[in-house]
Amino acid sequence: MQSIVLYGIPNCDTVKKARTWLQDKGVDFVFHDFKKNGLERSTVEDWLKHVSLDVLINRKGTTWRALSDEQKASAADTDAAIALMLTSPSIIKRPVLQQADTKSAKAKQVDVGFSAQQYEQLFK
Repeated sequence: MQSIVLYGIPNCDTVKKARTWLQDKGVDFVFHDFKKNGLERSTVEDWLKHVSLDVLINRKGTTWRALSDEQKASAADTDAAIALMLTSPSIIKRPVLQQADTKSAKAKQVDVGFSAQQYEQLFK
């Protein structure tokens, strides 16, 4: 058995598209608003076993651009990048789709971003 969690923020257009796609296709998932509900360090560490920092951090968003040069430079270090993501979750590229084994809750697959084509491949 597996569980599917879609991580993001509800007012993000890309997250809205992903949620709509999943609902329209009848995919059973849980939405986790990481601004409202926060994130655990272990969750981000688990994601990083499946995707790189370069994929997970959104360097094009306004939150990233508002960071100091020192904060941006620190994101090259995994521990500092995780700390930055936990304090400023808006720098995480959205959405993050996690498919996990329900017994262990550890991610089996993590996908970042959304396109209909990408999700068609994931759920065929």
